[in-house]
Amino acid sequence: MTTEQHHAIDAAGDGDAGYGGPPARVGGPGRATVVAFANQKGGVGKTTTTVSLGAALAQGGARVLLVDLDPQGNASTGLDVRISSEEPSTYDVIVEGLAIDRAVRATAIEGLTVLPSSLELAGAEVELVQAMARERALARAIDAARGAYDVILIDCPPSLGLLTINAFVAADQLLVPIQCEYYALEGLSQLLRTVGLVEQNLNAGLAIGTVVLTMYDARTRLAQQVVDEVRAFFGPRALGTVIPRTVRLSEAPSYAQPITVFDPDSKGAQAYQELAAEFAQRLGLTTFDAARSVAVAAATKAAELAAQQAESSRGER
Repeated sequence: MTTEQHHAIDAAGDGDAGYGGPPARVGGPGRATVVAFANQKGGVGKTTTTVSLGAALAQGGARVLLVDLDPQGNASTGLDVRISSEEPSTYDVIVEGLAIDRAVRATAIEGLTVLPSSLELAGAEVELVQAMARERALARAIDAARGAYDVILIDCPPSLGLLTINAFVAADQLLVPIQCEYYALEGLSQLLRTVGLVEQNLNAGLAIGTVVLTMYDARTRLAQQVVDEVRAFFGPRALGTVIPRTVRLSEAPSYAQPITVFDPDSKGAQAYQELAAEFAQRLGLTTFDAARSVAVAAATKAAELAAQQAESSRGER
């Protein structure tokens, strides 16, 4: 690891003392824990982690709401949720004050619901500038929906703009994906400064609850160096499960399926199932069953393959 990377991670917190944020909050009885997935550095596996973790949690029995706050809408399309310009989206919830339950969409995975994004969301930051309490628009909507879910996951855009600030104000805690590659820690100090400002001024007690290491390539020494540095800095907040870099994980979004549906036997799917078990334990999700998550994923794939074979047999007649 370069001297610049060492300086970047030291500048992000208290140097050798590591990350010193407050304890991670959870929602409490009858209130979903809200987790914002954030990293302003693009290409770190943020949306893949949001979608895959959400799917694995739902397959394990948890009631999950995924809020797509990225104007690109990749989390929505990754779950095969596509809406027309006339249908309600995250934009209507944040800018127009629409209730979340009037805009959510079901997915093919039982227990997983999506608040879809739209291209209109790209202009929301400009419109919110003139709004009263602009940083709390998403928090107000989410607070009204907490009782219907066990966990609410927010896929933030790859920036630290007003949309991301809305997510930070609404969240109980943050999950930060960090890829095991060169310059992985670039921008981390800026992210932590922003978290600190939000915690001081808008959302007391906000902290990074978990860090997920992604895109791990066991063939490189650098990947392990990044893992070691991140774990040394974040301590127990860095989850033990590491997500590998695999072709199947890269292919899954093009089929509009999370990896646990696309290929539940793959290394990527197994990693996210293990991550879901570890994450659920951290949040105290009593509705989640790790064995059920694996079994449902396998049964769903088996049913899909059987349907394809039946369709193929009919076509051959």
